[in-house]
Amino acid sequence: MVKAVVNSPAPLKVGIAGLGVVGAGVVRLLDQHAGTLAARAGRPIKVVAVSARDRRKKRDMPKGSWRWYGDAADLAGDPDVDVVVELIGGADGKARALVEAALRAGKGVVTANKAMLAVHGAKIAALAEAHDAPLAFEAAVAGGIPIVKALREGLIGNRIDQITGILNGTCNYILTEMRNTGRDFGEVLKEAQQLGYAEADPSFDIDGVDAAHKLAVLTSLAFNTRVDFRAVHVEGIRHVSAVDIAFAREFGYRIKLLAIARRTPRGIEQRVHPCMVPADTPIAHVDGVFNAVSAVGDYVGRVMFEGRGAGSNPTASAVVADLADLAAGRRAPAFGVPAVKLQPLKAAAMADYIGRYYIRLIVRDQPGVLADVSAVLRDHKISIESLVQRGRSEAENQPVAVVFITHEAREADMARALKRIAKLRPVLQPPAPIRIETP
Repeated sequence: MVKAVVNSPAPLKVGIAGLGVVGAGVVRLLDQHAGTLAARAGRPIKVVAVSARDRRKKRDMPKGSWRWYGDAADLAGDPDVDVVVELIGGADGKARALVEAALRAGKGVVTANKAMLAVHGAKIAALAEAHDAPLAFEAAVAGGIPIVKALREGLIGNRIDQITGILNGTCNYILTEMRNTGRDFGEVLKEAQQLGYAEADPSFDIDGVDAAHKLAVLTSLAFNTRVDFRAVHVEGIRHVSAVDIAFAREFGYRIKLLAIARRTPRGIEQRVHPCMVPADTPIAHVDGVFNAVSAVGDYVGRVMFEGRGAGSNPTASAVVADLADLAAGRRAPAFGVPAVKLQPLKAAAMADYIGRYYIRLIVRDQPGVLADVSAVLRDHKISIESLVQRGRSEAENQPVAVVFITHEAREADMARALKRIAKLRPVLQPPAPIRIETP
């Protein structure tokens, strides 16, 4: 009796561009979990080629017999590579050139590049479909949290009405430490840089741009619209002070940098800015470097995902999840529907946003100040829900903090009112508003 010879399935052959902490994590994970991944994906996943600037650099990963390329673009031309993993970063330049070249060559692409997707996502998705090449990007948003797959597949039966997220671990760490220690923004930022939680130039994170890139991608997935980063209203956390953190606690809130996309009768809101959220809500308790994303669907209601949003292992986990899908032949349109069916985003103007506000003023302690401020708010149809004054000085004209919580008001009216208030003589600093949200 002659036994039939069963050929083992051919491996999925991977080329990795970028061997930083995430790239090294991907290599390490593929090596450590090779057997489990092969069983779950139906065939092995094998790194056959890599590209990195410095071949001699010591990296925390096993050594392999892969081919090295000094120019990442050469991965796209390697006939032995099935899938290119792009971990270079940046909206344009080498990263975009590599991704587009790989897709034109019919190779699959797995990327963690939120900036590129936020700026060029619709075009890249269309290019992938034109060449029948899969495009996957679970690692681009919220690190190890599988929110892309959840929106694209797990919640496919729902109409999504709102996405709310803590999408930047650096900002969340800073705000958490400010609350826990009472220290001010600059001091905590410096510590975050020393600990490696913030870059030497942290502006991309603390000015909200990183979170805005991620929100633009989530908006497209949630609402079947073309990615439109330019329509995102973006504010960072530089102006949040220890005084604001203390007042938030007194009023029963915590301050978080939130990324929010929401359906409204005026269109879809996309906004990133500091928010005061009630201290008893789940998202208020997502602290440190952790991320969280909640989605509201018409059938499922509210669901929430929480986990590490960055770092070598969580992001590598997301990259490998995409590779396993491609190895198993599981693929879907990058943004949930074919690129040609993505609708232009009808953006709701930020000026029409309606919500409650916390307003902090630093004013001279003199008679009539509160009356003058209240008159300006009244003139712009803004009513005050509560008012607190702290640090009343024994000497007249000394600076004191005054805080208002308003009833719902329109953003444009609030902006005009704060502009007028800033010009009042007793007002010593520009007013510092923070929107109040109940996610």
